[in-house]
Amino acid sequence: MDNQKQRTTSTNAGLYSKQGFSTLPKSGFAVNYYLLALFVSAAVFFIVWAALHDGYDDSPLILAAGSAGLFALSFVVFREVVFRNSRRRQLEAKRLSQQLRLVGKKKRESPKDSKLTLQRNEEILHEIRTKSEAAKVLGKFADAHKEVFDMCDKYLSAASLELATAHPSSPRISALTKGTASVSKRHRFHMLRWAEINALSFTTKAQTNLPLNDKIHAAESALLAVDNAVDVYPNESALVDSQSVLRVFLTSARVKLSVHEAEQAVRTDNIEEAVIHYHNALSSLEKYDLEFEDRRLIYDRIRAELGRIQQLG
Repeated sequence: MDNQKQRTTSTNAGLYSKQGFSTLPKSGFAVNYYLLALFVSAAVFFIVWAALHDGYDDSPLILAAGSAGLFALSFVVFREVVFRNSRRRQLEAKRLSQQLRLVGKKKRESPKDSKLTLQRNEEILHEIRTKSEAAKVLGKFADAHKEVFDMCDKYLSAASLELATAHPSSPRISALTKGTASVSKRHRFHMLRWAEINALSFTTKAQTNLPLNDKIHAAESALLAVDNAVDVYPNESALVDSQSVLRVFLTSARVKLSVHEAEQAVRTDNIEEAVIHYHNALSSLEKYDLEFEDRRLIYDRIRAELGRIQQLG
């Protein structure tokens, strides 16, 4: 019993000594620091007072007290600045340590979480089917179709990796193969529908009285969607045709806008700016490898006008 009590007492003493080790030095340091500040301030007081004292008035006493007070205040401010920076560095180090632990935890968990088990595979396929049916109901909303084919992209990538590493006798192979075939069809449908909706949206805006800049922006958005779809399904003739139409429109619209800006610059005698706009028009004509009516004639006219104003400059 006595031995147990002795061990308990020694353990408690050890705990208290650890706590004291973490707290006493800080408070002890603070006390010593302020005692030093008080001592130095007193020394400053007496030095200033002795240097200025002439025995006739009390002004040296006031100056000495003020000097000592300012000196003590500077000690306090200095300590606060140093300790505040120290605390800030400690907090930043603690946050960094927590972030590194979280990153390491995610890395350790990711291989297990990313594995397509039979249950997880079925859950993802069910989610894709649900989103796909909802997108079909919504019909004309491009973002709904994009969400579905993005999900399909992720599934197809994950499934291809799983099929490459799965054991030949694994029951997952059959489920993943069927899932890949089903998701591939949905991917194609929704990507084509997404591109089609974007192209139709541009067509509607092109027939309105919107400013030319707004029409160009709409055409760029539509072309981006169609280009992405053509990269995946290059043999879709409807996509290729839409791509060609959009490129022709963008080319003619950009050229028209650049020529208009160049003509305005010429009217204000800003030849350098006009040259830049004409070069932009030529770059637009040369961007895509396509032919359309009057393309060569427009190109020659711009080159001629560019040469004329460069001679003026």
